[in-house]
Amino acid sequence: MIKNILPYIFLFIGVISFAQEFTHQDTLRGSITPERAWWDLKHYDLDVEVIPSEKTIKGTNTVTYTVLKKNDVMQIDLQPPMKLEKAIQDNKELSIKNDGNAHFIKLQKKQKQGKVYKLTLYFSGKPQEAKNAPWDGGFSWKKDKNDTPFIATSNQGIGASIWWPNKDHAYDEPDNGVDLAITVPSSLVAVGNGHLQKTDDNGATKTWHWKVVNPINNYGVNINIGDYVNFSETYKGEKGELDMDYWVLSYNLEKAKEQFKQAPKMMEAFEHWFGPYPFYEDSFKLVEVPYLGMEHQSSVTYGNKYKNGYLGRDLSGSGWGMKFDFIIIHEAGHEWFANNITNIDVADMWIHEGFTNYSESLYVDYHFGKEAASEYVVGLRRSIQNDRPIIGTYNVQHEGSSDMYNKGGNILHTLRQLVEDDSKWRSILRGLNKEFYHQTVSSKQVEEYISEKTGIDLTEFWNQYLRTVKIPKVEYKIDENELQFRYVNSIENFDMPVIAIINGNEEWIYPTSEWKTKGFSKAIESVSIKKDFYVESKQVK
Repeated sequence: MIKNILPYIFLFIGVISFAQEFTHQDTLRGSITPERAWWDLKHYDLDVEVIPSEKTIKGTNTVTYTVLKKNDVMQIDLQPPMKLEKAIQDNKELSIKNDGNAHFIKLQKKQKQGKVYKLTLYFSGKPQEAKNAPWDGGFSWKKDKNDTPFIATSNQGIGASIWWPNKDHAYDEPDNGVDLAITVPSSLVAVGNGHLQKTDDNGATKTWHWKVVNPINNYGVNINIGDYVNFSETYKGEKGELDMDYWVLSYNLEKAKEQFKQAPKMMEAFEHWFGPYPFYEDSFKLVEVPYLGMEHQSSVTYGNKYKNGYLGRDLSGSGWGMKFDFIIIHEAGHEWFANNITNIDVADMWIHEGFTNYSESLYVDYHFGKEAASEYVVGLRRSIQNDRPIIGTYNVQHEGSSDMYNKGGNILHTLRQLVEDDSKWRSILRGLNKEFYHQTVSSKQVEEYISEKTGIDLTEFWNQYLRTVKIPKVEYKIDENELQFRYVNSIENFDMPVIAIINGNEEWIYPTSEWKTKGFSKAIESVSIKKDFYVESKQVK
């Protein structure tokens, strides 16, 4: 699904430069190369056999695509040690030129603009094993406590091409989804994305056929294999009845039935704030895996050990983080921000992580109140490093700082204060998911949408918080009943208003880089900046 490429190609704002060396392979992976740009993905038909005893896989991926402009060389990505064995179109084997992770396929058939074609890719090998999933990525070849194979994929950062051949760039998603057939030993269950269509009993093996009808980001396609049992419920949501399916290890069934009661509570809160769940046609699933979890579309993976908090810890230190299962809430929040609205370049991944971090506090808000939500999101600031900007470098598969999570959430919480109207703020969040429904977008597009809908020129706001590591500081002086104030550690023209608490009363002040004065009827005895604004403050003489 190719949309909105121009804002991506021409976007570059460098408020602070953080130099880093990038390679030819970084460019091949991270840019819209000529060998990618000429064709638009329509569908993947992915058929994979997983052989646990050998830790190997083999299969085919049939790519359906539309020709946007004439070309005869297609880039397909697959990372060693996996092998792209051959590519077939119209029963003819095509020549392949390899350049590291990129494979350039010379097409023999004339590619006519506007026409739809298919290409079948054959692959096999021993895919990279994840050492610390989901952060490093690959296959997790584990065993459950009964010594039964417990296997899962996770590959957000390193790329889906770590195990299957595809167009490994975020900008283009298959418009018509994915058919995923997973063949495993007959004693095991294989769970993928979307709805289960059928199972084929092959004797020693069984093939599980899953189908996704919506566009899907390639890192969201996943395979999960184990001694699974299934239970389900129907959620009556904004778009009607939603299938909610849960696949867990057989001996964890009762724990899961209790812990997963939070899933419909999540759905209720997020549909309130963000609008309808974006994939009604494909169901919502939680699938137990041998790692912490990941936001695979319609197949959210879960490994939080059936505990509230983050593996039983409250990341915010506020107490509110123990009121919910972090993985259920956070990873499901990605269905709206990552799977529905997807960054067009990984440099803008804060769209995924900042909004989803913020969704945690909105869940708290919905179920426990606005003050609780404020305490939660403000508590997360203790982990912010401000080591580098949260927007990365474009066209080279480079993420911004991990501050995109907690800093991103606090940026949005600050914006809510500036809007000063929770109904309007909610309409903006819902509007984002409607305006960019099933699209890949740039940070710039999101920034401009929010600026337009708030009616506030947020140019310097976004540049300050997304593109620098500077946290604006309000310096102030007290002279009896007068308050003098200004911003330091801010970019030029940064002028965000904040609420100061003067003698216990809330007062809007409008700092700039120049000293300003505001008078009050009584002597000023105490001053602080409301905690909901992500700024620092200091009294000076």
